Amino acid sequence: MSASASGPNPDGSVAKLIEIAEQPTLGQRLISWASRPPGRLYIPACAAVGLVLLFEDSVPAGHLPTFVVGLGGGLLLAGMGALRLGIALAVARPMIRHYWVRWISAPLIAFVALGLSVADVPLQSRVNASADQLLELRDDTGAATSVPRNGEWTGLYRLHSVSQNEDVTHYAIEGAGLFQPAGLAHSVEEIPVGVFVPGQGSRIYEHVSGDWYVWVDH
Repeated sequence: MSASASGPNPDGSVAKLIEIAEQPTLGQRLISWASRPPGRLYIPACAAVGLVLLFEDSVPAGHLPTFVVGLGGGLLLAGMGALRLGIALAVARPMIRHYWVRWISAPLIAFVALGLSVADVPLQSRVNASADQLLELRDDTGAATSVPRNGEWTGLYRLHSVSQNEDVTHYAIEGAGLFQPAGLAHSVEEIPVGVFVPGQGSRIYEHVSGDWYVWVDH
């Protein structure tokens, strides 16, 4: 009779030991998780959320779907990062010092995205890149009345319509505005901002750069 047939079953013994072994508690799992530096998923996820928020900021008056995704994702990642950092400071400070580049990556991404948004760089850059095509469209349509565009691209924007009101050209942008329709306006004459302008209906304007403004329908 062979030894394998008469001896104990090694696979069964290992399985039994695993079955009866004490499972780690939630606290132990959190400590193990926080003791490791941010990895290959967390940092790219932070970069992706930052890009989503920069895109949202490049749309006049914001873009609701990307705003919801960016805000929800940003809050989730910020909460995870704060929890992880707090635990790591308590039990794994040497790990923070050793992998400091990984630890500062997420805050650095957030700082850069916030700084660009506050400086209005995404919106100004996208408007400036589209300005020539938008002005050509105005000249081609002679938009004395509203001309539908049905989401066609002009420059870097999909337009709902284009219209002329006195000396102001209005471009309604597809999906622009968090809660009310919004778009871009062009005027060689200065438009008062933050107030209702006589002759311009219920629109309120904010200056972007040069002769370009954002309008929001209230």
